[in-house]
Amino acid sequence: MTTASKTFRTDINGLRAWAVVSVVLYHFGIATFSGGFVGVDVFFVISGFLMTKIIVNGLEKSALSGTSSPFSIISFYLSRARRIIPALLALCAILLLAGWWYLPAVEYKTLGIHVASALLFISNINFWQEAGYFDIDSHDKLLLHTWSLSVEWQFYLILPLVLLAVWKIRPGRGAQIVAIAAGLVLSLLLCIVATPIRPSAAFYLLPTRAWQMLAGGLVFLLGNSLILNVPIRRLLEAGGFVILIGAITLFDTNSEWPGWRATVPVIATVLVLFAARQGSLWSGSRIAQWLGDCSYSLYLWHWPIVVVLVYLQLLDHLGAVLIGLLLTLLLGWLSYQWVEKPARTTLTHLPQWPGAMALMGVIALVSVPALIIHQQQGVLERLPPNIDAIFAEANNTNPRESECLSNEFSVTVPECTYGGEKLGVIVMGDSHAAALVGAVERALPDPQLHVLDWTKSNCPTIANVKSVNKPDFSCGEFVSNKAKLSDPALDNAPLIIINRTSYYALGPNEPDRSREVPVPYLYLDTPYPARNDAFLQTIRQGVIETACAFAQRHPVYMLRPIPELKFNVPKTMGRALMQGKQVRVSISLEEYQARNKFIWETQDLAAQRCGVKILDPLPYLCQDGRCNGDTNGHPIYFDDDHLSERGGSLLVPLFRQMFNGSSALALRAKAVTDSQ
Repeated sequence: MTTASKTFRTDINGLRAWAVVSVVLYHFGIATFSGGFVGVDVFFVISGFLMTKIIVNGLEKSALSGTSSPFSIISFYLSRARRIIPALLALCAILLLAGWWYLPAVEYKTLGIHVASALLFISNINFWQEAGYFDIDSHDKLLLHTWSLSVEWQFYLILPLVLLAVWKIRPGRGAQIVAIAAGLVLSLLLCIVATPIRPSAAFYLLPTRAWQMLAGGLVFLLGNSLILNVPIRRLLEAGGFVILIGAITLFDTNSEWPGWRATVPVIATVLVLFAARQGSLWSGSRIAQWLGDCSYSLYLWHWPIVVVLVYLQLLDHLGAVLIGLLLTLLLGWLSYQWVEKPARTTLTHLPQWPGAMALMGVIALVSVPALIIHQQQGVLERLPPNIDAIFAEANNTNPRESECLSNEFSVTVPECTYGGEKLGVIVMGDSHAAALVGAVERALPDPQLHVLDWTKSNCPTIANVKSVNKPDFSCGEFVSNKAKLSDPALDNAPLIIINRTSYYALGPNEPDRSREVPVPYLYLDTPYPARNDAFLQTIRQGVIETACAFAQRHPVYMLRPIPELKFNVPKTMGRALMQGKQVRVSISLEEYQARNKFIWETQDLAAQRCGVKILDPLPYLCQDGRCNGDTNGHPIYFDDDHLSERGGSLLVPLFRQMFNGSSALALRAKAVTDSQ
């Protein structure tokens, strides 16, 4: 490996080709590349190898020359900046310009902050706070793929500082090996522990990804000590590529990632790097080398093209996908030839500080307008007002959601109140319940009454329910405590239970069911291997017993499931209108009934057993055999299954039905009036 390390590594360039092809084809929806996202893991290992090589070789060279400054960290940072920033800047600038003409205000505002976070290399943190990488909402983010660049840049900032500090304490590769190995083990353990508990954080953040880059660094440090003959090298290389192909074809979006599974592509890459075979059939072809040369620009440009196809609803159209792939190759090549190479050459020939100032100036030239676009709410009035109005419905949510809606892992619940000083009604449930708290408030018969909010996102109203591999899942304990709670101030207050229960029982119902998990994640006593009859009966029993426990102290109402429309209503309608089309998002009543038959039967059993009253939203949301996502061209959902404030207002008459003369809520209202 000593000789190979001194020359251009065609195997590494070929590995880049494998990585970028797997990622690109995965994102374009090519079926056999269901695990193509592992290409990013390959990139991470390669980066760790090359960065460690640059730093350690620099330290050793400085030691041999006897210079007082053992290694120039500033020069290292600038070399990385010259490699990464110019093509990224070009992409961001072009997207901002195109967005001015083609993105509605709400999406242009989002692009503004995404551009700024990408250029500041904190986009991984930004995306972690927004949604999971595999979530459908993430498919609309034009710069989602820059999360990996941010992780790498953060690694680049820290690695030379650590290796330099270790070198000062104990020069030589031995101490570097110990330091990198220790960091690798700690990061890997954190990754394995965090992935099932905090999947988004584990996916996006450096502490749970650093081990992959450190693995590459360890390969470089150990490589010179290995003396491998040609047959062993061939075996290692072949084994590495076979393992990599297995990871690309066998993993999918249902695989918890990164976690222990990410060791598979990492091991595959490590084997190929140890083999160090130059010009092999696996990685040395002209096509592989060309793809490797252009891999960074191909990676940058492929994802915005995918997003455009999603925008136009053409990602399942073979002809459109082929055109998208050709555009990726063309734009990637143009970016490599006309941006990457010239910028690197020009900046390399500039003195250090003028080069740094030039880079910072161009970054400011793009990032400052991006921040202004975000601050100006996406610059309204660029598009016809009816288009912006449709897209804006995505933000027409409970204005106190961030304050009042906790998640399923939160130990405490804010227990916000909406309305007057006296308790009128309690709303219990998940994010579907939180979306309708405002409608319940508007239905209160007296302004002195208030709604008490007991909602947690992704939390079914099932006492003691648990989640597989998530010990901090606090939903079941929260529901159990509230069901047992005996408080004179709360007893006899009506309680409305609102849940997306069909999701918990049957899984998600997106169009291609790509997010449906065959193994349920919820359980009461022991996890279930499948969504079988035993699992469904457990869910049914939990729903009924919990509702009946509440019914011992409260009049209990259960809302029938809100229709799930599969497609994001504001985005689908707005994007169609931008293309001059009128589109309605809807499902048939028959489809709704088939999806929710199990839950309707469960609610009916609760009504029979302990007098739970049923509220049916269908007469208000469905007409002529279809459940529509809009009324008179105005969306009533803020996504595909949550009603917006506009949609919730349609159910105000339904909630008012609870307030007849004999209801507990009516008596509470009368008591308030009599006390005045």
